[in-house]
Parts: sequence; C-alpha cells; structure tokens
Amino acid sequence: MLSNNFYAVVITLFTALAWLRLNDFAAHRGWISGHISRKIIHMGTGPLFVLCWPLFTHSAASRYLAALVPLLITIQFILVGIGLLRDEAAVQAMSRTGNPREILRGPLYYGIVFIVVTILYWYDSPVGIVALMLMCGGDGLADIIGRRYGKIKLPWNPDKSWAGSLGMFVGGWVFSAGIMIAYGALSIFPTPWTSYLPAVTAIAIAGCLVESLPLHDIDNLTVTITAVILGSFLF
Repeated sequence: MLSNNFYAVVITLFTALAWLRLNDFAAHRGWISGHISRKIIHMGTGPLFVLCWPLFTHSAASRYLAALVPLLITIQFILVGIGLLRDEAAVQAMSRTGNPREILRGPLYYGIVFIVVTILYWYDSPVGIVALMLMCGGDGLADIIGRRYGKIKLPWNPDKSWAGSLGMFVGGWVFSAGIMIAYGALSIFPTPWTSYLPAVTAIAIAGCLVESLPLHDIDNLTVTITAVILGSFLF
C-alpha cells in the first residue's frame, strides 16, 4: 500500500512540475506571453493534479501524501517570491510585471487552496473537486476572455466585463463537469455524474458573481470559499 502511494506521489509531482516547467520555458523563450503562461498554468495544473488522485490508495494517509505535491510547489513559490531562490523563468511565467514578489499573492494563494482542499475533502466528496475546478477553469478563463472580448464592463466593477464573467461561468462549469465525468467513469462517486450538474451549475453561477466583485488578487480565495460553502449544502 505504501509503495503504491509512493509511486502516486512521484507521478503526481512529476506531472505537475513538468506542466509548470513547460510553461516556464515557453514564457522564458518568448513563445507565449507571461500573461497567457500564467493563466495556462492556473488552468492546467489543478485538473492534472486532481486527475492523479485516483492513483492513490484508500488509506487515511493518502490525502496528506497527495497534499505534499502542492505543498512542495508552494514552498518553491515562497522561496522565489522572497528572493532566496532565483528562477527567472518562473518569475516571467507567473508574474505580471516581472517582480518576484507578485508570486506571493495569486500563485501562493492558489497553492494554499489546493493544500487545504485536498486535505479536507479529497475525493470523498465532490465539494472540494468542484471548488478547485471553479478556481482553475473559471477564474483562469475569465481573465483570458475578459481581456480579449471584455469591452462592455460590469456596472458594479469597471475592471471586469460581461464577457469575462461569462468565461468564468463556462470555464468553471466545463472543468467541474469534466472531472465529474472522469470520476464517474472510474466509479469513484456512487451516483451518475449527471446528477451533480444542477449543483455544479448553481455553484458556477455563485462563483461567477463573487469573481465579479472588486476584490483584487484574492479571487483564488473568495471563489473557492464560496464554492465550498455552497457545495456543502448542495452535494
């Protein structure tokens, strides 16, 4: 059992780091902008991590071992952000202006959320999974769509747009439904994945509303907390 979990940790860590370094390399070489790289990392790391959860055994220690992966990556973020670890590729890929201290905001919150949600919910419940996918797919796509098509701004927040909010809803819903389908195929949850869609839709709408509020740099926290609270009642 322990050996299976050991291999699961290695595979999960390798997958996450490979995704991060691939995007770091692309941004460092100028193949994609730092903004796009940051959002690709934001949108892709979480689903890859969650899709690795079934590799772990059903032991009580599995969730803690899995949480080691975002913990190690978050520690790296902290070291780069405070200047103890030099990683120009990571800074270019995850910061807006090239200032390493920016990693101590959004990317750091992202890692902390994954550690906490993994330990608290794991795949015992769809609550944590939907909350994480809303943060990854929804918040990530909202920024990409909003920057490209967001000409009509929200009346309560001129920094956000209707197009971005639509991207938030669609991204969160699609990512959540996608993981539900994958977990349903593996028979992890006892009921059909379609039975979760009404709750997923309600949570995606709520997350969309929260993301639209004028709260800077803490979307990773506010959206996830909203999804967890609502999901606790709906699932």
